[in-house]
Amino acid sequence: MLEAKSLRKALIPPSLIPNPSPGNLQSTRLALLVNGDASSCSVFIASGCRVYKIEVSLDDSVVTKGKESLLIPVQAHVIRSSEVDRCPHRSEIQSVVLAEGDGDNCLVMGTVDSYGHLIVSQLDAVGSDVGRLSYSVLPKDSGVGEGSWAGVCFSPIHWSTAAVARSFCKSIDIYDQDIHLRSLHTLWYPAALSFLGGSITGDGSASVVAVAEGSQLTIWDLRTNHNGGCVQRICGSVGDLIYAVCSSPSGAVAVGGSDRTVTIYDPRRWSAMSRWVNCSKYEITGLSFSSTDSTCVYIQGVDYEVLCGQWKENKKIFSFRGDSNWLGFMCKYGYFGWMV
Repeated sequence: MLEAKSLRKALIPPSLIPNPSPGNLQSTRLALLVNGDASSCSVFIASGCRVYKIEVSLDDSVVTKGKESLLIPVQAHVIRSSEVDRCPHRSEIQSVVLAEGDGDNCLVMGTVDSYGHLIVSQLDAVGSDVGRLSYSVLPKDSGVGEGSWAGVCFSPIHWSTAAVARSFCKSIDIYDQDIHLRSLHTLWYPAALSFLGGSITGDGSASVVAVAEGSQLTIWDLRTNHNGGCVQRICGSVGDLIYAVCSSPSGAVAVGGSDRTVTIYDPRRWSAMSRWVNCSKYEITGLSFSSTDSTCVYIQGVDYEVLCGQWKENKKIFSFRGDSNWLGFMCKYGYFGWMV
């Protein structure tokens, strides 16, 4: 069974971000990179128009539990902190993500602001800017209109393919590096998006995108133009908004939102395999399958709690609480990070 080996808490130096910007309900302003020897990790934080990086030590520590078996974090040492130079946005950054680029020692960081302006930069294996690749893409309407939450995700097969969601515009823009391929138009305001693994398509192309819009989960196939590319629309209860969507390597798709329920869908029939009802005290705004055990899922509530549990048995394994509401949440290679 999955178990926590350590839990650390690092304080962001006040001099690094003197006036942090407020976050959105969707916690998408944090990205985590564990260095090769697992002795430290790099945390990328978006605030205002900038992205900041702090390097945190991952020295061995003992897991401490409090009441109700809640994990108690141990204070971690911040090795260094800095500002990332390659993200010159002009409006507030809404999302930051990392993806593996070409080669073993290459990473790609994507950031998108409230008007849909996408900037992609290439980093080395320790998260330092190497300047080998950097490009920016404006939306087709040049970002005219009112700003809103925006999200970005990279294809798990081809990092050069990226999808950018803009809430108020009700649109999903697909890019191949700086080339705009197509736009998908949603019926409701998108709140989360994720490329699905190549196992769903059968050809390894990873050309399917899952989008949470309103109370619906919609599936879009980039290979077809029929019905605007929408191949499946799963409607939830009216008023129960979906805020988070993620997929496992096996193809299972998880969604969660205001109904405080995690639903796991089978992509072969798009029917619910499991429903974990009332697993969170408040609305669910973040989800991630465990990379080491796909039967486990990390669940982030809108308040200050994160829990890990087995979705088949609806059983909680461990949980912990922060000091205030979350601004960022990410799980990667058995590690997960959060920001308050």
